[in-house]
Amino acid sequence: MKIIVIGLGNFGMAAAINLSNTNNEVIAVDIDPEKITQIKDQVAHAVAFDAKKESVYNSLPLKNTDLVIIAIGDRNGTAIMSTAIIKKLTNAKIIARASSPIEDTILQAMGVDQIIHPEREFAEKFTKTINLDGSIDNFEVDEDHLVSEIEVPKDLIGISILESKFRENYDLNIVTIIRHQKKKNILGSIYTQKDVLGTPDPKTILQKGDILVVFGKDKNIKRLLK
Repeated sequence: MKIIVIGLGNFGMAAAINLSNTNNEVIAVDIDPEKITQIKDQVAHAVAFDAKKESVYNSLPLKNTDLVIIAIGDRNGTAIMSTAIIKKLTNAKIIARASSPIEDTILQAMGVDQIIHPEREFAEKFTKTINLDGSIDNFEVDEDHLVSEIEVPKDLIGISILESKFRENYDLNIVTIIRHQKKKNILGSIYTQKDVLGTPDPKTILQKGDILVVFGKDKNIKRLLK
């Protein structure tokens, strides 16, 4: 994809670099020349300009862009102004960052495709992981349902998914299993590789160290982790 990231704070910088590293063509934009210098060798192109000035957007290939991420995090209206300009100049998908409830309302009224709140979303995810003591990672589907990564319980090691009666006992579905396999490279050195087993066969034997990716209600995941 051809992606423009406007605003290179912690979130914008990380997003631009990660998107570039996953084979996207990324143009990074910020008002601070030092940030442009920092990122220029890690993305396709980087440019410094004031996002509040409409005329400078002519330097961007907006007509050939698939996605614009407006990651500006200040509260001086720059993100709103930049979004308005982008909406005017391109039909590309727009993901915009909101830093306050009023920005949320304005961006919704403007009809952006997606509104993000990086700090709040991280805090919610972090809180969920703390509250679900024993979980490794969590993705909230809605207020009641989660996708969670958990280490296989000790009493299930050595038996199959079918024998464990996992769904019957916990009312949870195993989406997949992450298994760390020891392998040997061409030089003969042993290394550990993370393998995702795909949709698990009911006959799959659960092994020590397996990470179960499970889906279900928050309360049932808590019950499993007790």
